[in-house]
Amino acid sequence: MSTALTLTTSHQPDGTPVLTAAGEVDMSNADEFAVALTRAVEAAPGQLTVNLTELQYLDSAGLAVLFPHVERIHLVTSPLLAPVLTIAGLADLMTVTPA
Repeated sequence: MSTALTLTTSHQPDGTPVLTAAGEVDMSNADEFAVALTRAVEAAPGQLTVNLTELQYLDSAGLAVLFPHVERIHLVTSPLLAPVLTIAGLADLMTVTPA
């Protein structure tokens, strides 16, 4: 049984594309997250904002999905996930903005 995950795409007022993940990302749905992220990155003309502020849980499978895209994504995260992204080393490889 997979964990609840909602993925939506939108645009910021300046036209920057945004992928928002809400719920939890774990090994049961990391592939779904990977497909959505890859599609969003490929469709984005430049930088993609990935909004993780509505994510309550992100395990190593979810973290692994982010690494291949470090040059094309900007993460917006909650205070809950910011330390996880720092410990994993993502904050050193990409822009991570706390919400």
